[in-house]
Amino acid sequence: MTSNRSANQPSGWQAIIGLSLIMSLALIGDALLYAVLPLYAESFGLSLPWVGVMLSVNRLVRVFAYAQLTRVTGLVGVRRMCILAAIMATLSTAMYGFGQGPIVILTARIVWGLTYAVLVLATLSYAVAFRERVGTKVGVAQAIQRLGPILALLGGGWLVGVLGPNSTFALLAIPTALSILIAYSLPRLEAVVTNVSNTQSFARPTSIDIVYFLQGYGVDGVFALSITLILARQGSLSEAVIGGSALLAVRHFGEAIAAPLFGFIADKAGTLKVFTIAAVLTTCGFIMVAFGFTVSGAIIMLIFRGALASLGPAVIVNNLEQDQDVISPLARMHAWRDLGAAIGPLTTGFLLTAVSAEFLHGAVAILLSFTLLYWAKLFR
Repeated sequence: MTSNRSANQPSGWQAIIGLSLIMSLALIGDALLYAVLPLYAESFGLSLPWVGVMLSVNRLVRVFAYAQLTRVTGLVGVRRMCILAAIMATLSTAMYGFGQGPIVILTARIVWGLTYAVLVLATLSYAVAFRERVGTKVGVAQAIQRLGPILALLGGGWLVGVLGPNSTFALLAIPTALSILIAYSLPRLEAVVTNVSNTQSFARPTSIDIVYFLQGYGVDGVFALSITLILARQGSLSEAVIGGSALLAVRHFGEAIAAPLFGFIADKAGTLKVFTIAAVLTTCGFIMVAFGFTVSGAIIMLIFRGALASLGPAVIVNNLEQDQDVISPLARMHAWRDLGAAIGPLTTGFLLTAVSAEFLHGAVAILLSFTLLYWAKLFR
């Protein structure tokens, strides 16, 4: 890997902050869609069966696109790819507002899936090109990126009530378009990948890839789909919806707060040690939910899942030589995480007809425990 450092950009912070702002603006439409689409499917010309497809297809696209986009980014340069991604993000958000029917919305989701993959790889490219304090850089990037979704979830619901879902997304395309201007201001980093070692996303997953697959499956699948069902047994339906929405919002706050904090701690105390602690506590969160400590277990799980957002890339970067390819293993890790997040919602609904939500949380915890034990054995 090589990089073109500019004289006025020795640490990469300008690029990290700028790119994170692009991601934050790009995520506005996607974040709100998860809250709006199930309730307003008809406004988008969709039936309910199509809703699950639309909310999963972007992740499936990313799963198979990371490796190819890694190579393309290395050829054309990160800055050019970011400009293209910003344009695509604006287009996808506008399509939610002006388009209707399965074909249009499916196209918008595919465009968004490619957009997100490019921006993830670009953020990691700038972070690892300046390897000093990579955990802190990735953590700060995660925090900035969560601002857009948080604002969208807090204010978007009100806008939908006033303007309707389609007009709201059409309006949100305007702030998303600001990401194009920010992309043009990014410093150049043309030669990011010079020796990509593997272009297959799923070639021989490592133990850390499996950890991220399971946390994607568990948090975005088992937990996200079952939390309101668990809470509904303990109170009214309205209370379950409010409580479940609040806990799901903790996912974004978790990454906004825990990712930079634990990234900074990892840079000071050691990446492997802090990663192990965060992964173990994430597993403990699943165990607590499985044994009925729903709210406290969920908070622990989501906070330390947010910490893993910065710690995983830091572990990979810090265990590679300076001249080794970094982006390929990072892309593979994200591909496996997205695979878990994609098939989690698709399978959990069927599994809940046979077993309880608590049982599924316990099963995820057991699988995570075995994977972590194997991972720890490798690093003895």
